[in-house]
Amino acid sequence: MLNSKIAKSVRLALAFGAASTAGISANAIAAEEGADDVERIEVTGSRIKRTDLETATPVQVTSAEDIAMSGFTRVEDIMNNLPQIEASQTAFQSNGATGTATLDLRGMGAQRTLVLINGRRAQAGGIYTQSADINQIPAALIKRVEVMTGGGSTTYGADAVAGVVNFVMNDDFEGFQVDIGGSAYQHDNDNEYIQGLMDERDFEYPSGSDGFDGAAFDFSATLGGTFDGGKGHAVGYVTYTKQNELRQGARDYSSCALNAAGTACGGSGNAVIPNFYVSLPTETGGVDFGEDMYEYWTLTPDSGFTDSVGNVYNYAPINHFMRPDERHTFGLFANYEINEHFNPYVETMFMRDRTTAQIAESGTFFDTSYVMDFDSPLISDAQREALAERFGIGSGDQFATYIGKRNVEGGPRSDKLEHNSFRMVLGTRGELSDLWTYDVTAQYGSTSSSSAYINDFFGPRITTALSANGESCADSDGCIPYEVFTYEGVTSEAAGALTGTAILNGVTEQIILGGFVSGEFDYTLPSSDYPIAAVFGAEYREENFERTADEVYAQGLLLGQGGTTKSLEGSYDVTEFYTEVSLPIVEGKTGFENFTLDLAYRWSDYSTSGSEPTYKAAINWDVTSDWKIRASYNRAVRAANNGELFAQQSSGLWPGVDPCAGANPELTAAQCANTGVSASQYGSVGKSPADQYNGFFGGNPDLKPEIADTITLGLVAEPIEGLNFSLDYWDIELEDAIGNIDPEIIVRQCGITGDPVLCDDVQRTAGSGSLWIGDGQVVATDINLGQLHWEGIDLSANYDFEVAGGTLSTNLIGSYFMTKEFDNLPGITESYDCVGTLNNGCFAQPEWRHVFTMNYDTGSFWRATLKWRYYGEVSDYTGDDTLVQDGISSQSYLDLKGSFTINDYTNVLVGVNNIMDKEPPLVGGSLSTNGNAIAGFYDTLGRYFHANVTFKF
Repeated sequence: MLNSKIAKSVRLALAFGAASTAGISANAIAAEEGADDVERIEVTGSRIKRTDLETATPVQVTSAEDIAMSGFTRVEDIMNNLPQIEASQTAFQSNGATGTATLDLRGMGAQRTLVLINGRRAQAGGIYTQSADINQIPAALIKRVEVMTGGGSTTYGADAVAGVVNFVMNDDFEGFQVDIGGSAYQHDNDNEYIQGLMDERDFEYPSGSDGFDGAAFDFSATLGGTFDGGKGHAVGYVTYTKQNELRQGARDYSSCALNAAGTACGGSGNAVIPNFYVSLPTETGGVDFGEDMYEYWTLTPDSGFTDSVGNVYNYAPINHFMRPDERHTFGLFANYEINEHFNPYVETMFMRDRTTAQIAESGTFFDTSYVMDFDSPLISDAQREALAERFGIGSGDQFATYIGKRNVEGGPRSDKLEHNSFRMVLGTRGELSDLWTYDVTAQYGSTSSSSAYINDFFGPRITTALSANGESCADSDGCIPYEVFTYEGVTSEAAGALTGTAILNGVTEQIILGGFVSGEFDYTLPSSDYPIAAVFGAEYREENFERTADEVYAQGLLLGQGGTTKSLEGSYDVTEFYTEVSLPIVEGKTGFENFTLDLAYRWSDYSTSGSEPTYKAAINWDVTSDWKIRASYNRAVRAANNGELFAQQSSGLWPGVDPCAGANPELTAAQCANTGVSASQYGSVGKSPADQYNGFFGGNPDLKPEIADTITLGLVAEPIEGLNFSLDYWDIELEDAIGNIDPEIIVRQCGITGDPVLCDDVQRTAGSGSLWIGDGQVVATDINLGQLHWEGIDLSANYDFEVAGGTLSTNLIGSYFMTKEFDNLPGITESYDCVGTLNNGCFAQPEWRHVFTMNYDTGSFWRATLKWRYYGEVSDYTGDDTLVQDGISSQSYLDLKGSFTINDYTNVLVGVNNIMDKEPPLVGGSLSTNGNAIAGFYDTLGRYFHANVTFKF
């Protein structure tokens, strides 16, 4: 029997558990020496229950203790500290925020990271994302987080291309526990570089320390125990979190918006004192951007026109650097053993989250060409004189203008985002025989979410208030003339009358019916005494998505939105059958302490794209009791989600640069001609002061599934007592990648190659050649792209030893990135590697990143933890004359924590992260995700102080 031959597996689990799991609960090894039974557990990556935690697929585990010692209460912050994860949607985003928190393994995109809760997938996060929102997961109830990097489609189905993050909840908790915590940031503002740039512009900024800010309060209560003589067990929890806002004006390094190069404080031409593009009207009523056909003017204090030179608005200070957030969660986990064959269970989770994403005031944004009467009462005599002199017009004539006026009189824009998620699992498990068990579940997950975008300029009202384009303010009830042509002439009352609100509501639904049987056959291979183990299962999954936009969103009537936001409705379902087989080949031989072959296969039939198989082959080779070799091959598949398939195509904004803009364009005249720039326009196409350009985005119902092949090869060992490590090489190649080409890459590659496939998607405004004024845009809808190739090595090591009467435990988790290659359009565009490269097409992925932890346990009432988080340099920036032309230097952050046991019921944790108050490395406006930084990846706000009190009874 297997149970009489598992001592070596158990010993390996004990020896290597910390190396790849960083702290596993004691129920993983439940038997004492000589006992007949050892409890088996289901480890992420397989549904076969095992006694050995080390599987053929690498799994990195973060324990509940690690989570508590981190000091973070946002699960996103906890996970983003792992070297294998890049920052995705976080609390440090405002413009374009979804209000959710998502995970991005390996930087392959959140849509390629599958999130599980107790081994079952989580539902889509809301109206703006198809990825799971991990805000719904209470940090206080997490037992451990298992991160499996590499394909997991054979076990869990689609989306597990980069890997799986499985949150294992503490559903066997006993007792009553209350956690109360608080945190805040502190920073000394002394960045001489950016302060000097702001001094040149006479911008205001903070200096020195202004105390604590960005404070948060957290509360959680957990109650659990058995009932009915131990047959049943239930755990209930409730949490509350309140996070205060922090604006960019609270830090000197984010108090101005750097230009694309990062060499000067930029800003928006949509200014406090308005700017105007003025010309005679074209046949279509637009501004004529032909050579010497227009003027770029602003206002003088006496309401005359003058050339606009450097009249830009510093929109940064009022933007959120960290959004305010208020969140409630509660839930219940329960099971009851009626008999050995029937053990029903239930899991329920509910979350309500409200956050506000605030950005700078709205404005006219040069969005519409207004045709104005020369005799308009809004125009001053001085302005009429300038118009007559420059364009030769007079009474009865008209002129055309684009207006850039910031609505400082009306206050900032904000997007009020609310998410309500509900998840329920009903199931039963039990024994079918002495060797086989079953598990059958019905799962329902739903997220209702909404966006209320307030205080943004309502386009039609601007036209009416200007009496432009044939509209009349005098004939419209309640209309207040928009005195934009008068110096400081706009009142708060007039500004308030011009704003509107857009409403977006949506619901995601996920329905899953599934079950599997798991066990062992009563026979073995001739070379082994271990029986063959297997899993056979089936699953039906339905994903529904509905998003309803009001007319304001759908028609893009708010000028600060950058385009339309359309309604979306779509659904698909998939029927799947899968199997896993574990074949023990040989054990107990010299050089083959244990050798096992694992095989898996899944057949998936999608209602949208047909059937696709996935499969896996893996080996576990215990060379000795202290040395293990593991290897695996996975075929993974990701079918397009509802957003990628059914999103209506609409306009939006993309951050970056136009390489054909400015007086000295990056591309040559011939190359820019490929992108639609005429010879007369070359050198005079205007740059966007805000580094934002128009794009056209949307879904595609004809998308094919992505296909990925993942290879891993690893070594796990305990070479000496107290030291254990795992070293794993991984390689992921993906074909038919679903996505849109970065609009800037489209423009650049069109210019360089002249390929019509790309150049047809660059549509410049007639006359000006602009991609940000008027109807200029880059078309970048979803398509099946070419290939992605990711490759790297993960290291995890632990060493424990006695010192000064206590135990010093050390742990290193590191990841070395070797390849991060994009080949978007093979044969048309050149492939490029993003490892160690920082540009508009590449995230700041260093080659090496690690977390090194030292924990000293005195064996008494206190212990201390010191953590070193390291980000390697990103040094291969390809631009010239920029803030980061030499890349980003290596970054190190030190965290110090102390834990104190006051009595049997009370524990106190205090700590500070980023002790040295390191600022995030600054980058230019086109590279920044928020506040001139790669926010949420590098430490963003300075020192982070936190304290927590735990009462447990």
